[in-house]
Amino acid sequence: MSQVLESRPQLVPASAAVSPARLAHVVLRTSQLDALVEWYCTVLGATIAFANSELAFMTYDEEHHRIAVLKVPGLQPQTQATVGMHHVAFTYASLGDLVATWERLGKVGMEPAMCVNHGPTTSMYYADPDGNLIELQVDNYDTVEEAGWFFYSPAFATNPIGVDFDPAELARRFHSGEDEASIKLRPDSGARGLDSIKVR
Repeated sequence: MSQVLESRPQLVPASAAVSPARLAHVVLRTSQLDALVEWYCTVLGATIAFANSELAFMTYDEEHHRIAVLKVPGLQPQTQATVGMHHVAFTYASLGDLVATWERLGKVGMEPAMCVNHGPTTSMYYADPDGNLIELQVDNYDTVEEAGWFFYSPAFATNPIGVDFDPAELARRFHSGEDEASIKLRPDSGARGLDSIKVR
C-alpha cells in the first residue's frame, strides 16, 4: 500500500481537497433488471422512484435514489477470480433493527451468505441475484472514535476480518433481553486472514 501511495501523483494536496458531503448512490448493471429491483426493494425496504424497461431508481430515505440498476443484455456472470467491488454496506440504527431485518428476510427465504462480528460492526452479508454482496450492519461502538481505535488493537492485528456468528443465536440472545453491548462485543479469536472468508 505504501508503494501505491508513494507512486500516486500529487495533483492537489490532501489538505486542500474538498470532501464530498455524503455518499449518494450505487449503480449496478445487470441482465436481470426485474429480479434485482425486487430484491433490493425487499431487502432494503426501498421504493421505486422511477423505472422503465432499461433502468430503475430506488430509495429508502430522503434521497431521490440510493440504488440504481441498469439493464445491459448479455452480461456474463461474475466470478471470484475477477476484480471489482466486494460489497456495499448499509447501517441500521440498532441491533433490534438488524435482528428484525434478518427475521423478516428469513420469512421470504433470504438467508445471509456470511455473518461476521468485525469488531467495529456486527454484520450480515446477503448476495443479490447477480452475486453482489450487500452488508447489513450495526455499529458496535457508540462513537466513530471508539470504532477507529479498534483498528489499532491487538485483536485487530491478530484478526482483521472478524469472528463468524450464528444469526439465530444472536437473535435468541437479543430476544432474551441480554444487554446489547455484550451481544455486540467481539469474542476473542485466533489469527484470521482474507483467505479465510467463505461466502455460503
